[in-house]
Amino acid sequence: MLNKELMLEVLKRLNEKPNSVFTAEQLADAGTSEAIEDVARYLHDHGLVKADFFLEGLSFARITTKGRDYLAEDGGLTRELGVVTIKLHEDQIHQLIELQIHRSDMPQTQKQRLLDQLRQLPAETTKHLAMQLVDAGLKNWPLALPLLQRFLS
Repeated sequence: MLNKELMLEVLKRLNEKPNSVFTAEQLADAGTSEAIEDVARYLHDHGLVKADFFLEGLSFARITTKGRDYLAEDGGLTRELGVVTIKLHEDQIHQLIELQIHRSDMPQTQKQRLLDQLRQLPAETTKHLAMQLVDAGLKNWPLALPLLQRFLS
């Protein structure tokens, strides 16, 4: 079982001198050599620490920028660079809404009126409508939750 307290202690120590390389002996007072090696391997595998191991175990370790960002309260640049932007063009938004209008059980005349009005919307209004529809979907969480669970399983 990974000792999270030891993991944080090792990261904090390495972060005190981020441009330095630490030997296993320099980290020895943080825990047993076996525990430190286990934590170092785990952190290395996740890219938070750069470590080298030889037959006798951990040789040296240094913190990576990803490790420093992990310790930062705001997540550092890793968080900023990890932002995902989703772009939907106006015509894609219209197609998604039109599909739902066609699938609805409202009378054909009402569907056609809505479709005609939708096609005449200016881009900024379409953007606002899309945000309102996302908000409405999230407010209808009991219906959205099963969809999310199906998608993630």
